[in-house]
Amino acid sequence: MTTDLAELVRLHIFATLAATGSVPSVHDLATRAAVSTEAVETAIDELAAARHLVLDAERGVVLAHPFATRSFAFSVMGERTLWWGGCAWDAFAIPNLVPSEPAALVATTCPACGRAHAWVVTRDGPPVGTQVAHFLTPMAHVWDDVVHACEHQRIFCDEACVERWLAESGHERGAVFDLTTLWRLAAEWYAGRLDSPYRRREPAEAAAYFASVGLVGPFWGNAP
Repeated sequence: MTTDLAELVRLHIFATLAATGSVPSVHDLATRAAVSTEAVETAIDELAAARHLVLDAERGVVLAHPFATRSFAFSVMGERTLWWGGCAWDAFAIPNLVPSEPAALVATTCPACGRAHAWVVTRDGPPVGTQVAHFLTPMAHVWDDVVHACEHQRIFCDEACVERWLAESGHERGAVFDLTTLWRLAAEWYAGRLDSPYRRREPAEAAAYFASVGLVGPFWGNAP
């Protein structure tokens, strides 16, 4: 559980990101919460420790899933707002999460061949496409290095491009699945994140959610 101030700061950060695609300044957060900037900085550290935020070396926000503050290879363009998606999962989640933007153009490039891809993602159902997602890091180890894990949740042209990238990068194969499954994974994963209070899923709850959208096995922590 986080303190009341940390939850208030979390809500302001996520609401601003949802509306504008940008993180509010510490000064703005302090003004809205009627506290000192030092108190806000402490709250941000608390949120990072609780895995609500990911900070860089200067304690700036890099990730507030599903939103990012720099390119993770996915842009998400709504009618009024342009976001960085923190990964394939997050990019597909944004139009499912933000009520004012029920559709968004998600764009990226294939890591293997560089081909550009784009889909209109909505809450109504998965986009049409034959591309595949490849997630490198098993779920139990994502937070060992969350930035690295997010950078390697990508979309490829097809299985052949996945195999080409694995051979060239030296990585071992992770989980590969289609766009329909990616959309199901993203659709409800962040439900409630723009509301308060918000509680992150415990590992067993996360594993059950993965199974509910058809993702099972040791990679997902829900089967031998």
